[in-house]
Amino acid sequence: MSTSPVAQVISPPLRDLGDGFTVRRALPGVQRRMVGPFIFCDELGPVTLAGDQALDVRPHPHIGLATVTHLIAGAIDHRDSLGSVQTIRPGAVNWMTAGRGIVHSERTPADVRGSGAVLHAMQLWVALPVECEEMAPAFDHYPAEVLPVVSTDSMRLTVLAGRCDGLVSPVVTQSELVLAECVLGAGGQYLFAADQQERAIYVISGSVRIAGHDAVLTAGQLIVLQTGVPAMLTADGEARLMLLGGAPFPERRMVFWNFVSSRAERIEQAKADWRAGRFDPVPGESEWIPLPDDVPGARLA
Repeated sequence: MSTSPVAQVISPPLRDLGDGFTVRRALPGVQRRMVGPFIFCDELGPVTLAGDQALDVRPHPHIGLATVTHLIAGAIDHRDSLGSVQTIRPGAVNWMTAGRGIVHSERTPADVRGSGAVLHAMQLWVALPVECEEMAPAFDHYPAEVLPVVSTDSMRLTVLAGRCDGLVSPVVTQSELVLAECVLGAGGQYLFAADQQERAIYVISGSVRIAGHDAVLTAGQLIVLQTGVPAMLTADGEARLMLLGGAPFPERRMVFWNFVSSRAERIEQAKADWRAGRFDPVPGESEWIPLPDDVPGARLA
């Protein structure tokens, strides 16, 4: 008897952030905390920025992780406490390594405000290995043209980070992983090999079938795959997928707000540092997001 390639199907609810913005948070959740080193997976939008509507995420801190922004539509201005200023556009990757601590903001660029543009993005966090949790913070931007791509008439695979299908992304990571975008045309197929110990597929748009699994998988679902079992994907119509995975860490991770660490006391220190204003500020920005009082204490991921 063949083994189904699907271990879990997670359907995260749509969350209203206010001001017309919604997200689907596939990780972390009750059903699954991490996939390989990935500890956070959000889909922002799609949303049409009508009138004076704009994304304005004020400066906020991170430790112990790398944030990944991959834009599908629209534009976002990134600014951070290292002095980095970068507009990210579709197809590119912003990879920000927080390490011992960084602060950043994310805003709609001035030239897009009021234009009626669509904003659609995937945002992920990659937990850092224990030996890298306190590394120096860094920010790297990779334009779409430097990312490796393989394509056929009905399939296009872009390797955003790590290794996939024999392609290696130039994005510098601190652990072995895979992060790729797969766009399929109607009837298009892709074999997601079992090269990584843990793998998952997030359906950004459209619907797909996985050989050996009865149900159709639709937009907004995270499909966690069985270890060691390849997954043959077939799209009903055009579909856009995010492929992610890697080896799990031997140590568990704790999460509080924007802080990730293998040590509870490190998260408590980060909380105290943010309250006391000891993180470096983002040059040119005077706003900040206060430490939320309603976030529960550090929890194991």
